[in-house]
Amino acid sequence: MNLLSEKIGFIGIGAMGAPMAGNLARAGVKLMIHDADANRIAKFTSSHAAEVATSLAGLGQACAAVITMLPDGKIVRKVLCGERDGFENCVAAGMKQGALVIDMSSSSPVGTRELGGVLAKRGIALTDAPVSGGVKRALDASLAIMAGGDAALFERCKPLFEKLGKQLFHAGPLGAGHAVKALNNYVSVAGMIAACEAVVAGSRFGLKPETIVDILNASSGMNNTTQNKFRQFILSGTWKAGFTMGLMAKDLRTALEVTTATGTADPMARQCVEMWNAAEQKLGSSADHTEIFRLIEAAQGSLQPAPAQRK
Repeated sequence: MNLLSEKIGFIGIGAMGAPMAGNLARAGVKLMIHDADANRIAKFTSSHAAEVATSLAGLGQACAAVITMLPDGKIVRKVLCGERDGFENCVAAGMKQGALVIDMSSSSPVGTRELGGVLAKRGIALTDAPVSGGVKRALDASLAIMAGGDAALFERCKPLFEKLGKQLFHAGPLGAGHAVKALNNYVSVAGMIAACEAVVAGSRFGLKPETIVDILNASSGMNNTTQNKFRQFILSGTWKAGFTMGLMAKDLRTALEVTTATGTADPMARQCVEMWNAAEQKLGSSADHTEIFRLIEAAQGSLQPAPAQRK
C-alpha cells in the first residue's frame, strides 16, 4: 500500500504539527486533521487543503494511517485508546485491521512498547517516529526522523517521511525512536548548559558575548546552541526558539527513564534534569527553553550547594 495515495490522519496541529501537516498537504497528500484547539484548525484550513474530522473515531475509520504529534505519550494513548483503554470516542475505535499509527510525538519509549501491544490486539500496527530539528526544519521539511518498529513498517512509511525530513533513520525495534530522541535532547541540553555557563563566565571576565560565541563556533566547543540559538534567540533577547521549557523538561525526564531502566551511570543527566525542573518551576512550562540562560546568568556561584567543608 502506497501511503501517499491513501487518506492520512494528522492529530496535533501545533508549533511542529502545523508545518509538518502543511508539507504533506503541499505534497498532495489527502489529509484529515484534528486538534483540540479549534483556532488552530481554522488557521490551518485557511491556507491548506484538509478535511476536518468530526470525531476521533471517524478519523480512525476514514484513514489508512494516522500521525500523532502531541505533547506526550499519555495524551497519545488517550487519543488513540480512550480513557483507561476503553476504546470509546478514540481513534482506534474506528480503525480497521491493518491500519497504521505513526507516533511522531516525543513519547516515553517504555509507554510506546506498552501501547504497541495494546494496539496489536486490535490488528493495528504502531511505529514511533519522533523528529529533531525544531520549527525551522519542520517548515522546510528537512527534519531528522528516527523511527522505531518493524523494518518493513519503516519502508512503508518512507515515502511519507520523505515529505517531512531529509535524514531518515530506522533506529531499531519499537520504542527505539523515542529512546534515541530523548537521549539526543539530553545531549543537546548538556551542550546548551555548558555554552551558557561559558558565555556568562567569559562575559564576567571581560569578553563580549558575541565574541565568545563566534570563537566557540570556529572551535571545538561548537554545538547546536552556539550555532543556532545564541545569537538568534539568547543574545537578541527574543527567546523564541520555538520549543518550550516544559517540553524540554519532559524530554529530559524521559532520557533519565531510559538511563535508569538500563542501569546506566547518569550523574550528568540527573544534574540536567534537576536544573530543568527548577527552571520550569521558576519560569513556567510555556517559557522558551533558551531562557535557561537567564537563570544561569542571574546565579552567583554554583547552582548546586557547595560540599560540606572538612573540619
